[in-house]
Amino acid sequence: MTALSPTSGAAAVIARLQTLRNEENIAGMGRFGIVTDTAIGISTDQMRRIARAIGRDHARARELWNSGIREARLLAAFTAEPRQLTLEEARAWAADFNSWEIVDSVSDVFVASGQWPVLIPEFAADEREFVRRAAFSMMAWAAVHLKKEPDEHILAFLPLIERHAADPRNFVRKAVNWALRQIGKRNAACLDPARAVAERLAASADRTERWVGKDACREFDKKFGVKAARDRSDKA
Repeated sequence: MTALSPTSGAAAVIARLQTLRNEENIAGMGRFGIVTDTAIGISTDQMRRIARAIGRDHARARELWNSGIREARLLAAFTAEPRQLTLEEARAWAADFNSWEIVDSVSDVFVASGQWPVLIPEFAADEREFVRRAAFSMMAWAAVHLKKEPDEHILAFLPLIERHAADPRNFVRKAVNWALRQIGKRNAACLDPARAVAERLAASADRTERWVGKDACREFDKKFGVKAARDRSDKA
């Protein structure tokens, strides 16, 4: 069997993926909310090794994505060249989203592409569950990885978080919470504004908002200490 390499085309990569099919893994994925309709059952570690072997190639990544196969789409996310991603392509990929793991893998690409300032508000306003999740997944990735980005650009996400914190759909509310937690943990300058949002949500009459806010407050207390949080509250 010929080893995969940076010159391997999409068809050869998909053929290799098919040889690694694992029915036991497919059954296990379903228990974690992973859509398995097109899954082959390859572990993330295996996928990362394949991605390293074939390297980045955006044209091939497009072909892998268009195959519709779960593992091929993950490889597309791992091997795409973010700066070649256009807004139209990002929107087309988002229209295909049907699983949280695909969303979260591709959101990293969207952030690295530099298209996130346009995509985040656009996707947050979108009613499709996984497209909206992508907006908040991008916020979380940006808060963690865009270390040179001015804090005010990251804090500008907070109104969107507060606006959509009542969305009760599981994969949205968890992403809203994730984004809020990552913004608050970004640095000391971001903590207080994020915690203020979390505390307002925690006091809400809406059940979903309360969960988002209380869970974020617990995370902030765990990372920064309950005493520090109370000291800030006393000074307010």
